[in-house]
Amino acid sequence: MSTLRLTMSQALVRYLAAQKVRDEDSGELLPMFGGVFAIFGHGNVAGVGEALYQHREQLPTYRAHNEQAMANAAIAYAKAQMRRRMMAVTTSIGPGATNLLTSAALAHVNRLPVLLLPGDIFVSRAPDPVLQQIEDFSDGTVSVNDCFRPVSRYFDRIVRPEQLFTALPRAMHVLTDAALCGPVTLALPQDVQAEACDWPEDFFTERVHSFRRLPPAPEDITAAADALRHAKHPVVVVGGGALYAQASEAVRHFAETHGVPVAETQAGKGTLAWHHPLQLGPAGVCGSTAANDLLADADVVLAVGTRLQDFTTGSNALYRHARIITLNVNGYDALKGGGVQVLADARLGLGALSKELGAWRAKQAWRERAEQLAKQWRELVDKIASRRELPAGTLPYDGEIIGAVQRSHAHSTRDDIVVCAAGTLPAELEKLWRTETPGGYHMEYGYSCMGYEIAGGLGVKMAKPEREVIVMLGDGSYLMLNAEIATSVMLGQKLIVIVLDNRGFGCINRLQQACGGPPFNNMLDDCLQGSGGAPKIDFAAHARAIGAQAEHVHSIAELEQALTRARASTRTYLIAIDTDHRRTTEAGGCWWEVAVPEMSERESVQAARRDYEQAKERQRLYPVTGKPDEH
Repeated sequence: MSTLRLTMSQALVRYLAAQKVRDEDSGELLPMFGGVFAIFGHGNVAGVGEALYQHREQLPTYRAHNEQAMANAAIAYAKAQMRRRMMAVTTSIGPGATNLLTSAALAHVNRLPVLLLPGDIFVSRAPDPVLQQIEDFSDGTVSVNDCFRPVSRYFDRIVRPEQLFTALPRAMHVLTDAALCGPVTLALPQDVQAEACDWPEDFFTERVHSFRRLPPAPEDITAAADALRHAKHPVVVVGGGALYAQASEAVRHFAETHGVPVAETQAGKGTLAWHHPLQLGPAGVCGSTAANDLLADADVVLAVGTRLQDFTTGSNALYRHARIITLNVNGYDALKGGGVQVLADARLGLGALSKELGAWRAKQAWRERAEQLAKQWRELVDKIASRRELPAGTLPYDGEIIGAVQRSHAHSTRDDIVVCAAGTLPAELEKLWRTETPGGYHMEYGYSCMGYEIAGGLGVKMAKPEREVIVMLGDGSYLMLNAEIATSVMLGQKLIVIVLDNRGFGCINRLQQACGGPPFNNMLDDCLQGSGGAPKIDFAAHARAIGAQAEHVHSIAELEQALTRARASTRTYLIAIDTDHRRTTEAGGCWWEVAVPEMSERESVQAARRDYEQAKERQRLYPVTGKPDEH
């Protein structure tokens, strides 16, 4: 058996470069890893850094400006690739590593693959304590990287080079398994990175990974079909799992064949085209009137590839009378709802369920009601999105800006990818953004991570360079994490960034007041200030200072003109516009549980507490069992 003498880092990088996937449409063989984001420090520059340099042609290395941001970009890349391709991220020890923790949690919540390779302290302990080392007074084996354990789907610390023989196949399994998928952390002690051993050449043989689809058990399909046949008011709710399973056609076929209307989650938006007659729009707290009206009356909900997060279920109060059928590849998620469970790939599961149902269709009156409500919702969206003229002195709000963005290109609903994550915009975009292509709506709302947006947009653009990527975010998110604008310029990955400046955290300010509190510490004007007062920030000037083209506009008309210039630009282009934090799209939505203090001297808080207690009486605390027509 022939061998190669390599360091652990060289073996790791060579192995990653040998992993391949096959494009399901073209059949082309592609690298599984689109590259490695790296910020070097003393914990990884000599070991991993040298190895990445040697393989820079086979496995590109990308330099970023913030560790959390580059991990967010890597995660967004994987999401845009529907989890078929991914990236790795390497940092030094200490703050470089701990800056990845938020991203690890984000990937864990969203079930997205990313390979995290933080440097670690010396296994030999000869120079302890080294620069940036955290010392645990009771456990000599602990480093800051142990913080990754609860936010990783697989964690390993490589204390001998030979451990890669088992660690790397395990890591690849987790990254490519539909049920286990999530962040993998391999902590790399810096002395072990540099140690060499003899490696069998066949360890680096090209490996083509397949993404296996889990077929459903016949008895699960029978039970789900039985529940649906007894349903008078069924609704399908599709989540991100439907997109990752590439089940859009299966969802459309199921809806049309059986006349069941479809609602969507933040992660599942775009599975069914926005203009389909049975497309109800989003479900839940950020939901449409059509979806929420029907879900409130539903007796069976078929939840496909969704975690049934509180925003989707209205904190378990929205469809509290419905029996839930969960179709999910992840057994943990399939248990949610306490109803019929179908453990399967979304595409295969829907196909098998449709076959089992045969000619069964939902009641005609229910279908007609669904189509009428969906039509009324589309008309309302059109009305909001077409609003151009505002009364003098009135600032636009998010919905009017979303309309302008979509008007700015004749094919924007087909070609553009919008990226967002936190604040008011996720609610407005889920209601108002119109997409007819899977992946045209890229929202990180599982972790709702402020600061994801620009870095996420970079990752999306790297995955889909042929598409126009539009990043929409508030001033709060921009100020949290914006440095990857410079990275996008450096890499030639053009973004259109739209900053909606409402001078604070407008979303939480409204929530604060809805819970009876006064405006406090959210809007800049309501914060503790020095003699100079709150700053007036020029976001366009800042973006220009780090390499982008940018301008500030004052109206919807100016925004449309600026968008024309932004689309024509070959470089990242930022547009800032002042907005009204008080106005939102009033239509749609439902209750969301946010605990209100039981004791307060404020009458407004006491009133909010009474409303809260009344709302909780509608909350579903246990599963609905039995056939729908028995309820």
